[in-house]
Amino acid sequence: MATKLPPTDAVVVGLGWAGAIIANQLVDAGLKVVGVERGPWRDTAKDFNIASVTDELRYAQRQELMLRTAQNTITLRNNPTQTALPMRKWGSFHPGNGTGGAGNHWAGITFRFQPEEFRLKSHLEERYGADSIPDELSLQDWGTDWEEMEPHYDAFEKIAGTSGRAGQLASGRQEGGNPFEGTRSSDYPTPPLKQPYSPTLFAETAREMGYQPFPVPSSLVSETYTNPLGVTMGPCTFCGFCTNYGCANYSKASAITTVLPTLIRKENFEARTHCEVLKVTTDSDGRRATGIVYVDSAGRRWEQPAEIVIIAAFTFENVRLMLTSNIGEAYDPATRRGTTGRNYAYQTANNVQLFFDDKNFNPYIGAGAVGMGIDEFNNDNFDHSGLGFFGGGSTRVTPIGATPINARPTPPGTPRWGSNWKRATVDNYASTMSIGCEASNYSSPNNYLSLDPTYRDRLGRPLLRITFDFTQNDLRMAQYVTEKTAEIARRMNPRQIVANPRTGPWDGRPYQSSHVVGGFVMGADPSNSSVNKHLQVWGVPNLFVVGASAFPQNPGYNPTGTVGALAFKAADGIVNHYLRNPGEMIST
Repeated sequence: MATKLPPTDAVVVGLGWAGAIIANQLVDAGLKVVGVERGPWRDTAKDFNIASVTDELRYAQRQELMLRTAQNTITLRNNPTQTALPMRKWGSFHPGNGTGGAGNHWAGITFRFQPEEFRLKSHLEERYGADSIPDELSLQDWGTDWEEMEPHYDAFEKIAGTSGRAGQLASGRQEGGNPFEGTRSSDYPTPPLKQPYSPTLFAETAREMGYQPFPVPSSLVSETYTNPLGVTMGPCTFCGFCTNYGCANYSKASAITTVLPTLIRKENFEARTHCEVLKVTTDSDGRRATGIVYVDSAGRRWEQPAEIVIIAAFTFENVRLMLTSNIGEAYDPATRRGTTGRNYAYQTANNVQLFFDDKNFNPYIGAGAVGMGIDEFNNDNFDHSGLGFFGGGSTRVTPIGATPINARPTPPGTPRWGSNWKRATVDNYASTMSIGCEASNYSSPNNYLSLDPTYRDRLGRPLLRITFDFTQNDLRMAQYVTEKTAEIARRMNPRQIVANPRTGPWDGRPYQSSHVVGGFVMGADPSNSSVNKHLQVWGVPNLFVVGASAFPQNPGYNPTGTVGALAFKAADGIVNHYLRNPGEMIST
């Protein structure tokens, strides 16, 4: 039995990027807000001290910042004929734990999605014909557009201090920026990071081949920056311990370095950590959320009533909470009915390794989001007629830092241990680089999230089950963009190249990315979406579910910039529309 607490104006579940942004906006609008976080309170000075943060064993190997699988995990399978099995150690993706969430250990790459992506299904049908999209894909429009999203992208970049160079401003095309981006209302808050040798060499070669390289947009600030909330960040020092690590230098934007330091000082905000939410409570007809039930670190259960409920956790937990709370109809792949769990998607990662004899890239120096990229083979920036697939990828060189344990770049055929392996490590460590292609993953009717019928967590709840495999569309796309990447690699004249396109089936054991999206998607039609363009749940108007779970499919970009923009969009809808007239903001 849960002990009922005094009601609050709003409760926010999850204090990563999305939850922290929304909580701050609601607090500034005068609401009393309670933030509930499953993990501990994270603080840069305490948790990411300069004396201990560069510990590869602790953070990269033992996954200090990731959710413990003993706390919660998922089961996975490639198709419905298989029995899903639980993940005992995080492999393919790394959910975060504690305030800041996965934003503490992210790389910092901060793209905006292109305007066409928000109406992808309509765009492809207009360009290639009404029957052009194969049945193996379940593409959807987002129910919003670039004009609505752009101000919220701008707000997120200013909070994060994102560094880069604009390609398209209202005043016109800007040299050196991404020519394929949507028109921006303002330039990046800070200039691009300085570029190491490998991305510089890549950009020079790409430019010679007629491509238009640009600095990868990065929420690792390039100079001292104070954001609109009054929080000051320091310039990135290229320490090489970034992805999988917190930042000791206050250089990598996260909720704990940009939002929470000011939010926690506001009188009408309260954070409760080490508290795991069990369900969203609703009234008798399920048309109104009444609050949440959670369990604290002592095992005590509490009910927190609230006028507004915002679920802003990692994709997996957003969807599981909706399934266990009976919010919406669970998706059925046989009938393609239901929306909760629908359109789960991932990312299709590809790369080409280059081995040189005459280069020294000084690979120990790096950062999660320093680099140069091209977009000529991303999304629908090239003609897909007759290619047999849709989608594409962001092609870029981003040297993250070759750390001592993990960085062993050796060519195929090298023994995995012994003197010859040691010699190959010495010969190739400094003279090897990689060109990556972070590519789209388009949703399919057969890829979805559901509750596992067999496995349960320590609190007795069903685990979330992933049913996922790469479609033929994405595998053909992977081969194409990897060959285009290899053409640039060959032009750079290395001793050897090794092309690694994504091939199937999906294997959940090796790390790929934490770019898991969908399952509670946004749109204009409640028959195929769970939330409207304000991230308001159809039929439950005081419940908002915010995060990458809202993506109907995943384009060839990292998702975090869009998650931040959606958080500002949801907060804007609540403050400027819902509070003035509580109820459905869009009629159906």
